[in-house]
Amino acid sequence: MPNVNIHTDSGFCFGVVTAIHKAEEELKKGELYCLGDIVHNSREVKRLEHLGLKTITYKQYQQLHNVKVLFRAHGEPPSTYRTAQNNNINIIDASCPVVLNLQKKIRQTYQDNPHAQIVIYGKKGHAEVVGLQGQTDNTAIVVENIQDLEKINFAQDIYLFSQTTKSVDDYADLVDIIQKKIKPEYSFQWFDTICKQVRNRVKQIRQFAAEQDILIFVGGRNSSNGKVLYEHCKNANPNTIFIEDANELTTEYIRQIKDKKIGICGATSTPLWLMEQCADKILKTQ
Repeated sequence: MPNVNIHTDSGFCFGVVTAIHKAEEELKKGELYCLGDIVHNSREVKRLEHLGLKTITYKQYQQLHNVKVLFRAHGEPPSTYRTAQNNNINIIDASCPVVLNLQKKIRQTYQDNPHAQIVIYGKKGHAEVVGLQGQTDNTAIVVENIQDLEKINFAQDIYLFSQTTKSVDDYADLVDIIQKKIKPEYSFQWFDTICKQVRNRVKQIRQFAAEQDILIFVGGRNSSNGKVLYEHCKNANPNTIFIEDANELTTEYIRQIKDKKIGICGATSTPLWLMEQCADKILKTQ
């Protein structure tokens, strides 16, 4: 029988857990909409939609009145709250407290330093980043990589923040480059805004990956955190594959690895039940 281990510290972070629980509780009471996918995992989204959750776009949200809408853990810009007030929408706010704290820091920095450059290291268009930009009336500069630093004026004060789920090492590289490029007469301040749970998970998941013969990383392909953690796993163990669910594990592949030590882990948006389905399929395949 294959030796299969699930990384027990993988799966939903506390922010996602809170959002899922709020959705499940509210669905017991009646109709509930969710603004965007509640989590970047299509399988978990489908599970909740089967329970009655109605996922809507921002355009659809603008047209709703007198309903109940859940705001997911990623956080929302001020404009989303204004729409709720104008349209008599009852908000179920599941915004992660770590994200809310980051929003507060950016908003205060923007108010105190209206002429400074506020830079956000994150994925353009990501729900969390949209919420962060909204704290600056959408004036903040978003950089995804070192190449994007050309957007910054190094002859002006710079305040740098990071999306909560980005790579600590990559963020440190950006900080180092900006420190070297900024003109000496201008100020550069950067803030450690990467979620501590995400930060600690990288070390744990790398160690887990290195201990396996084969590593199966389960996550949504549109999950930023999933992409980061997968790369760390791949670096620690070249025999790492990325899948979204157990259906991607073919009988032929399972037979090839059945005599190996197999580890299964996932992103902060990956439910435990999805990893358990993968383990179950491996164990039951003859």
